[in-house]
Amino acid sequence: MIAITALFGLGAASGGSPTLKVGDPVPSFTLPDQNGKPFNVGDYIGKKILVIYFYPKDESPVCTKEACAFRDKYEDFTQKGALVIGINSGTVESHKAFLEHYHLPFLLLSDTGNKVLEQFGVKSAFFMTGRETFVIDLGGKVAFTYNSMLKGTRHMEETLAFIEKMQHP
Repeated sequence: MIAITALFGLGAASGGSPTLKVGDPVPSFTLPDQNGKPFNVGDYIGKKILVIYFYPKDESPVCTKEACAFRDKYEDFTQKGALVIGINSGTVESHKAFLEHYHLPFLLLSDTGNKVLEQFGVKSAFFMTGRETFVIDLGGKVAFTYNSMLKGTRHMEETLAFIEKMQHP
């Protein structure tokens, strides 16, 4: 069982934090974006729906497909009042290169110590940090989560579908 947990990430994140659930408040955090500029999540509560997606590594195949899926539907997200934010432990420089390489129009935040990943309770899988998406509503609460390690593009599809339902129940 321990081997299965280590391989598939069935245990909690390395800090043991439980994964945020619908209704939980978004943790307070400030991280540098791809330009080194600080991004404080509190500055956007009440102003934008936040789509925060955690991904393992810049330039890896599934992560690139996921980022490009969010890029290709970015205008749909912005028209619905959502701000897309990708987070992983990569450096500011790595994020800037990834963003430029694929012409990504959204923020990439550098969580070098995985502190924010642990605050959200994102679980590890396949010996790497997890892939999980959270929608934060205007009240600063988790409204939706989606977790799939191998289906990167589904993160965008499921999240966009949720936001559309949220606005047109």
